Amino acid sequence: MLDLLTPAQQDPILSLSIAFREDPRTEKMDLGIGVYKDSQGITPIMQAVKAAQQQLAETQTTKSYVGLAGSEVFNQSMVDLLLKGTDGYSRCAAVQTPGASGALRMLADLMYLAKPITTVWITNPSYVNHKPVMEAAGLTVKYYPYFDMTTKQVDGEAMLAALSKAGPDDVVLLHGCCHNPTGADIRHEHWEAINELAQKNGFTPFVDIAYQGFGSGIEEDAAGLRLLADSVEEMLIATSCSKSFGLYRERTGAAIVIGKNKEEAMNAKGRILQLARATYTMPPDHGAAIVQTILTDDALTTQWREELNTMRNRIVSLREGLSSALSARTGDNRYDFIKSHKGMFSVLGLSVEQVAKLRDEFGIYAVGDSRINIAGLTEARIDYLADALIAISE
Repeated sequence: MLDLLTPAQQDPILSLSIAFREDPRTEKMDLGIGVYKDSQGITPIMQAVKAAQQQLAETQTTKSYVGLAGSEVFNQSMVDLLLKGTDGYSRCAAVQTPGASGALRMLADLMYLAKPITTVWITNPSYVNHKPVMEAAGLTVKYYPYFDMTTKQVDGEAMLAALSKAGPDDVVLLHGCCHNPTGADIRHEHWEAINELAQKNGFTPFVDIAYQGFGSGIEEDAAGLRLLADSVEEMLIATSCSKSFGLYRERTGAAIVIGKNKEEAMNAKGRILQLARATYTMPPDHGAAIVQTILTDDALTTQWREELNTMRNRIVSLREGLSSALSARTGDNRYDFIKSHKGMFSVLGLSVEQVAKLRDEFGIYAVGDSRINIAGLTEARIDYLADALIAISE
């Protein structure tokens, strides 16, 4: 049987980490994988997380099974964080999942179970795992225009023109904030137009929000999602705690379904639990226990919010520093788009050959589409990166 298998294609992002680790050069720089690093180049454990872990160590009395839905306190905490105050808050249901990728897969399987002919529209470009997950569930995937490679901003006109053709058999996948990979976010007026199209044409919005708090703020980053939740009859949400709580390896996320009423949402939750039982049975508990400890403790919540604000402000500072360093070298504003992008990533518009030169000549690892992780940059290496970008662009 096994002799019938051919070698698998390497993951375009995770494989970079392996190549980076094997690179002996001391000046090497990993701007591929999406993790936040501090000024020392370390992905830190947040102090609020450490405090929550200490509480758990002192008070947790068992490691017995939690259940198919994971922690219901965690689930409610995530619903509160995203939807409290919206119309959808009273007609939603949530399930804890192994990271946002687990949420994507469970919701994809749910879509196929409900309507196998569903087509999922995703941005061009989109998160590298969106298409494989949707297709693995048996769904059809279609791209809609999103990023203008010339302006390095969202092409709102082309996006809305394409989405005007989506209908009742379609699901439109939207990045809640901090678009991955481009860093270019849709504006409020785009959210309003998408909201109108969803109600007029009948497609279902599906919001993947993996970076809440990394863009403009915790509430600000959920504004588009909340606009939709106030208006549409049905909606799907995948959310992650990897970035905003720094719980990358704990695989902590949630799938949230908004229905026409609470009964429909609970029916969908029951189906997700069936799907989970046949896939991974139940999600890991530790990360969810940390998050619910933080979000149910006022002091820890305040501490977490302050730490997240500090991380976001530092990313903004890194963006401004890199943009300024490049402007000083070029004498123009061609790299100003880096300052306007949100969150961890920016797509620089480099060719595959230029990305390869960055790696081969300077030890700087970026994804093939020229996505770089701004949050993986340190202040001390800004000039080195700027010099390298100028060198490979000449």
